[in-house]
Amino acid sequence: MAPGPLLADALDELASVAATGSETELLALLSLCEGAVRRVDAISTSAIATLDDQGAFLTRGYRSAARALSDLLSWDYVEARRRAAVAADVHARTTLDGTPLPARLPSAAAAFSAGDMALRHVEVIGRILSTDAAFRLSPEQWAGVETQLAADAARLNPSELQTLGAALVALLDQDGAEPDDHTPAPVNELRLTRHASGGSIKGRFEDPALYDAIAAVIDAKAAPLTADDDRLAPQRHAEALADICGYVLDHGDLPDTGGRRPLLTVTVRLEDLEHRARSAMLEFGGTLTPAALRTLACDAGVIPVVMNGAGQPLDIGRATRTIPDGLRRAVTARDRGCAHPGCDRPPSWSEIHHIHHWEHGGPTRLDNLVMLCKAHHRQIHHTDWQVRIRDGLPEFLPPKWIDPHQTPRRKPHAHLVAA
Repeated sequence: MAPGPLLADALDELASVAATGSETELLALLSLCEGAVRRVDAISTSAIATLDDQGAFLTRGYRSAARALSDLLSWDYVEARRRAAVAADVHARTTLDGTPLPARLPSAAAAFSAGDMALRHVEVIGRILSTDAAFRLSPEQWAGVETQLAADAARLNPSELQTLGAALVALLDQDGAEPDDHTPAPVNELRLTRHASGGSIKGRFEDPALYDAIAAVIDAKAAPLTADDDRLAPQRHAEALADICGYVLDHGDLPDTGGRRPLLTVTVRLEDLEHRARSAMLEFGGTLTPAALRTLACDAGVIPVVMNGAGQPLDIGRATRTIPDGLRRAVTARDRGCAHPGCDRPPSWSEIHHIHHWEHGGPTRLDNLVMLCKAHHRQIHHTDWQVRIRDGLPEFLPPKWIDPHQTPRRKPHAHLVAA
């Protein structure tokens, strides 16, 4: 018999006790339910670790297990990240060459599997042993702290365990961090380095006012897009800076280039063009894949430059706006920013996407356009999420592995609800 019906019968029996049980039975029921929750959490995190180890989330277009879990199970991103972190800490993994790796927290793994501690206890132990002070301990000390905390978790709640663990690590790390007598040279500089693909920016500001001005603007635009945004802080900061620069190109008072969409000079080899443009080159950023080129070309001016085998230009096209201003205003009035459910990015920080790609004959008209922020624009181009226009409004279809029925998801608009 499949486990599903058996589990359902057991839950029905517990529900019956909850409805009709005596005081003694209800108290016993609470302990039983807590034990069941711990076992279920251990099984669930084991499944998460196995799927992540097998690359199941990556092959479905997700760069992190937390983001995939958030879409699959409708968890807040914070909850998804907690569970993914616990899964990584208490379950064995394998390297790319098949070498098995033990759990990072072996004692906690054993206690968690046996139901002697809750998921929250594991999270606390993992956080304590990831601090700078814990990393300064010897391997023997570190392992001793992990074993001690795993044993104490059976008698302490998570807050008490956090207090004990922090005090224990501090006691063992009596010398603290090495003193740093180095005084950095006074400097205000920003270095831009071009690479084969993209580039890097490295800056340093001795003037606190200059740094604070830059940090304040980036911080204002680097907040997570939604509760499901799984980007790490460095990635959000980098994309915030790019967003700000793009906004200035669109709206700022800049010589020659102010007040227009970014202009792309795309260089394509003739042989690549004859084979549907397998790759292309940007003027400043290096080689683009077809998918990346489609993402950029959705909402920018493009000048195509076709080269022959000797690197000589055969044809240079004219810059054209993919989305005329009037049509852009119509899309903006309809979508009012990123149309993806749960996203609050405004129109000024969003782009226009061709639902049916322009290169495949998709028309540039209202029923083939949708407004997306950069993160959800990338999601549409690189994962199995789909977007379509239904009854004049955009709606999104999740991949079948998230929702087998692919129930459409649509962003609620207060002005439409009121109407």
